[in-house]
Amino acid sequence: MLSFDVEEYFQVEAAAEAGVGHEQWKSFPKRLAPCVDRILQLLADHRASATFFVLGWVARHERILIRQIAEAGHEIASHGMSHRMIIHLTPAEFRRELLDSRRLLEDISGQSVIGYRAPTFSITHQTAWALDVLAESGFLYDSSIFPIHHDRYGVPDAPTCVHRAVGPAGGTILEIPPLTMRMMRINWPVGGGGYLRLLPVRVIGRASRAAKHYRRSSMLYLHPWELDPDQPILPMHRVARWRHRLGLGRTEGKLRWLLMRFDFSDVRQCINALTSTAQQRHVYGQRIEAFDGSCPQGALPPTAEYSQQEPYGSLGP
Repeated sequence: MLSFDVEEYFQVEAAAEAGVGHEQWKSFPKRLAPCVDRILQLLADHRASATFFVLGWVARHERILIRQIAEAGHEIASHGMSHRMIIHLTPAEFRRELLDSRRLLEDISGQSVIGYRAPTFSITHQTAWALDVLAESGFLYDSSIFPIHHDRYGVPDAPTCVHRAVGPAGGTILEIPPLTMRMMRINWPVGGGGYLRLLPVRVIGRASRAAKHYRRSSMLYLHPWELDPDQPILPMHRVARWRHRLGLGRTEGKLRWLLMRFDFSDVRQCINALTSTAQQRHVYGQRIEAFDGSCPQGALPPTAEYSQQEPYGSLGP
């Protein structure tokens, strides 16, 4: 399976940590459309399909582009509205983002939106209540749990195969983790993003073949901005800037190499088979008695500035 998180280069978490807020997004030049056009052409050239997890802010500003993705035969799924990590949302805010993004994307694409991926893979044991909200809201699958160690995200004890994720309140949803490779008793991330840009592409190919052999998840992911080496340099911290810009000039070639050697599809095409074969269940987080909009342990309340603004910042018309 192949997926793309559809967001602008200035909406990444590293930019937010460096002080690039929602109210500043309009001041940056948009560069998404040409990148998506190249991706659509690559997919068409290799008769592949993919799932596009679209940010609500992008959908509101790029309705024609999102419609083009859908009309090309690809799946449209939700990436939330604001690109705020789930740890910074209450359950009530998260539910509102889910429902608002689904309504918007379905209106634009004409598709039923059945899948979700959290910004920055931010469903962890701390935010496992989000699984209950997803199940309660009628989503069929999630692809937000990365079974690795990372400074921002990750659930190292999570299964690496497609499985049934169980939230603290008992809600169950199909979970499709990104591709990893097992070495030295550790799950190593190889499935996309900076890992794909850093590693030799043959490593990703080897991991994909191994995942197929051992029936593990082979979900790959990229961002359209990763095909744009000429994007403006953002005011990030040094390490974050290195992570963000590493290998941007090689991404398109690596994607083409993978498309030439593997058959990729979107999740929608596989959902029935995945659901029927997902036998393993994994319980995440600790039990929360009720979802009344209060912050569970580990979640941060919205800032006063955020509370006084529009729900998703300056989304525009």
